[in-house]
Amino acid sequence: MALHLSIFKLAIGGLIAAAALAASAEDAHTHWDYRGKLGAKAWGDLEPGFATCKLGKHQSPIDIKARQAKKVALTPIGFDYAESGGETVNTGHTIQVNLANGGTLHLAQGDFKLVQFHFHTPSEERIDGKAYPMVAHLVHKSDAGQLAVVAVLLKEGHENAALKSVFDALPAKAGQAEPLKAALNLSDLLPAGHDYYHFTGSLTTPPCSEDVSWQVLKQPVEISRGQLAAFRKLYRMNARPVQPLNGRVLEQS
Repeated sequence: MALHLSIFKLAIGGLIAAAALAASAEDAHTHWDYRGKLGAKAWGDLEPGFATCKLGKHQSPIDIKARQAKKVALTPIGFDYAESGGETVNTGHTIQVNLANGGTLHLAQGDFKLVQFHFHTPSEERIDGKAYPMVAHLVHKSDAGQLAVVAVLLKEGHENAALKSVFDALPAKAGQAEPLKAALNLSDLLPAGHDYYHFTGSLTTPPCSEDVSWQVLKQPVEISRGQLAAFRKLYRMNARPVQPLNGRVLEQS
């Protein structure tokens, strides 16, 4: 049992390091925020490594104009998720769930391993100007280091059973981590329909690195008012404003 626990801790430790790069991109020496002097408008000036936040031309999130999205025969997303243990972390900017072995995402450009998922309220992505109460960003990384994110929009409704174990035990303090009490399979979080919008964008937090493949699922899933309230007790607002499209091609299936 002790050996198995040590191996699990090592695996989680590696995932935390990868997850920090892949999504939240925390920097130990530079504090940033969503409002005030350290808010999104200032990110690009906080340190040289954050310059892409103001100079990048392919930034995320965006306001998806459905009628302007080109209707094409996009390759269906291949979700090959697996039940996995892991841990829930309060990063100081969001609640993030690191998974030990969450499975694989199959896209036209290759295969990506599911590393972690985290939340923003309201949704960072807008559809025809409309924001949803929350969004879950499912972050994946290829063997070559490329990133792909699937955005699952969350609307108020029934309790989300797939997220119950996460929202019932949210770490209250920044830096606090709690092991998952039950294994998760993110297939249970996905909507029935997998039609999606696709574009090339960036991380939505500093350093705002670009060349991230974005897939925003069209069909939202429900989350309860209580689950929303539990998250907003910790993070009332943690969404970056939408960014200019700058001539990028926006596609939809």
